Amino acid sequence: MPLTKHSPSSGRASPADNKYLHPNGSRLSGLFHRRHSPDEAYLSYHDVRLTHEDVNTIKNDWLTDNAIAFWEEYLEHEKLRDYPKANIVLLRPSMAFLLMNTKDPLELKTALPDFTKTTHIFLPVNDCRDVAHAEGGSHWSLLLVSVLDGIAFHYDSLTPSNLSEAKLSTHRISQLLGRPLKFINLDDSPQQENSSDCGVFVCLVMQHLLLGRLLKAHARDKISMSMRGKDVDAKGGRQEMLRIINARVKEGERRRSRSRSPAVKQEGGGKGRSKSPPRIGDEQKEES
Repeated sequence: MPLTKHSPSSGRASPADNKYLHPNGSRLSGLFHRRHSPDEAYLSYHDVRLTHEDVNTIKNDWLTDNAIAFWEEYLEHEKLRDYPKANIVLLRPSMAFLLMNTKDPLELKTALPDFTKTTHIFLPVNDCRDVAHAEGGSHWSLLLVSVLDGIAFHYDSLTPSNLSEAKLSTHRISQLLGRPLKFINLDDSPQQENSSDCGVFVCLVMQHLLLGRLLKAHARDKISMSMRGKDVDAKGGRQEMLRIINARVKEGERRRSRSRSPAVKQEGGGKGRSKSPPRIGDEQKEES
């Protein structure tokens, strides 16, 4: 993950110190150079259908709900699966938004995961309050609820931009769980240096807290939730996210090629392109 310890003597981490936790320094493939409609599907990954617009925002823009949802799907299906005893929920942006903007969250209980045995909940927080515009807003932050400790930790890369939204989300989760939660805004959260990296910070801080803290700890360990001394390499994070997406696109194409019948291959001369995007998930069905 593109995080590095902050060096007091040098300020922000320099490109030369690129010892971040992302391993890939190679150039991205040329998959982005063709012209496509923004709404055209790029990859179907479990329950998320990434569009070209979503992928383009990961390159250099403000991340869409769908882009963050993909990252949560990736962590859930390819990282959390190695810890079958973990009871950690990564709430998708759409559900976190709905939860924040619903006065009685108990009305959503059937649509939300069962939190009975949950130990921690990650929620991407958006500052949009317009329920008619779910894809709106201008800033992302991250809320980590420790159900075990009764504490909600807030990580904001433009602190205190989303303070009121995070407090409201904490209140809604508290209502849903039927127990009080202490809210802590972590002022030492890594801060972004532009107006578009907030979603990337959410994704990378989420990954670090999940993989580097919660899943590495023993049951009785006391875990520090502070991000003090950590810098986020947003550019490296974007590249890593794109690398992961493109690797799944190639894998989906390979699976489709293997599963395609000889008759279909012969009909298209082996060169015809499917109308559906490459798919990674429980089913590998081709869409017509």
